[in-house]
Amino acid sequence: MKLKTKHYVAFGLGALILLLDFLLLLSVQSRWFRPLIAVGVIVGIFPLWLDTLTEARRHRELEEKFLEFVRSLADTVKSGIPIPKAITQISTMDYGALNPYIKKLSKKIEWGIPLRTALSSFAEDTENTLIKRSMSIVIEAEQSGGNIQDVLESVTESVLQMRKIKDERRASAFSQTIQGYFVFFIFIAIMIVLQVYLLPQLADIGTYVMAGIGGGLAGIVNESVEQTSSNLNFQTIFSSLILIQGLFAGLLIGKFSEGTLKPGLKHSLILMAVGYLLFSTIAGF
Repeated sequence: MKLKTKHYVAFGLGALILLLDFLLLLSVQSRWFRPLIAVGVIVGIFPLWLDTLTEARRHRELEEKFLEFVRSLADTVKSGIPIPKAITQISTMDYGALNPYIKKLSKKIEWGIPLRTALSSFAEDTENTLIKRSMSIVIEAEQSGGNIQDVLESVTESVLQMRKIKDERRASAFSQTIQGYFVFFIFIAIMIVLQVYLLPQLADIGTYVMAGIGGGLAGIVNESVEQTSSNLNFQTIFSSLILIQGLFAGLLIGKFSEGTLKPGLKHSLILMAVGYLLFSTIAGF
């Protein structure tokens, strides 16, 4: 995805929030220091994350409309019309997100650009893997003089089957996606309970026990406990665990739902940012 002006503006705002956070709140040890780190990161990546979702939705619509386009093209060619004229004829129909690319393809054919070049440009403009593969088959069939009608029907069946496989995988993975989010937020709840309730209770119990021991031994044990507590910052440990858990949980969700790890990055960003914000805000009280 190409970075746009709004992305740079968001990066700047996020960096400004982080800078002000470190300059103004770090020195005074404010409880809002950690939450504002998460806020700055969220502000910085939100437009990019939103555009990623929009782009994924656009590609799904392109694949759906491409199936309609290939079907219409196959039906038109079946009636005996050559494929260049068939493309020009069906370009007036509505194909949603695919309309600009089809109209551009039709104009190139009208201007006398070779069909192979026009189809290759059409596939590259959409930046969709499924369309590129399908168009390469059509181009090779047209170039070799094969039966273009049979090829278009085969491409239609292939696109339809791939769409069905993706939809079935996405539907079957929906419950796993919900389960992944649910387990992650349960994990955050456990970390919050440990930080806010359980650890202070254990510290109080340790104080009572030390008071009951009395004498020099109590002082030695107390000094050891205080030194251990100072060396272990449980809030930092728990925050790191949440970030690690969010990263890998998001990647697994993406792998289950889309078949690759790359789409899982958007889930990882959501889980890491929201998880860290919740924990740092609640645990800071």
